[in-house]
Amino acid sequence: MRNEDDPWAGLLCAALAGDEAAYARFLTAVTPVMRGIVRAKGAGIDPSDREDIVQNILLAIHLKRGTWRQDRPLRPWLYAIARHKIVDAYRVRGRRMNLPIEDFQDLLPQPEQPDPTERDDAMKTIARLDPRSADILRGAALAGETTAETGRRLNMTEGAVRVALHRALQRLAALRDGENA
Repeated sequence: MRNEDDPWAGLLCAALAGDEAAYARFLTAVTPVMRGIVRAKGAGIDPSDREDIVQNILLAIHLKRGTWRQDRPLRPWLYAIARHKIVDAYRVRGRRMNLPIEDFQDLLPQPEQPDPTERDDAMKTIARLDPRSADILRGAALAGETTAETGRRLNMTEGAVRVALHRALQRLAALRDGENA
């Protein structure tokens, strides 16, 4: 479409020449089209934010109107501004999309539940260790004792508890690997 055939181009040319009424008519004519573009291209953008995007497009058109070359078609220039403002809106929001979770709750996996047999299995494997190693593991790993507490309880230094705990964990891993083999 040539600019002579485009009523918007005629209005913007008149506006650039100083006709404020032509500029108001230009913006009034362009706004519904920009709103439609935002609605079509803004899937995933919250509907309440779409009008902000339209306003950003109109503001960009206003600020950049002097960059439009009158010997070039107007509509591609307008659509490029709209496209850039929609992309900017996606960037601001990141990759998030606002979708109600209620629509998908039947499809979402249930949160993982702890295995009720896991503690019993661990206790059976620990019971296969020597009594002192088993006692250190139960205290440190299952009861949540610190090395100082375990050391006081077993009359050992903290360093000795750490070494014994490390060795007990190695033996436990070996038992586990032997069971899985």
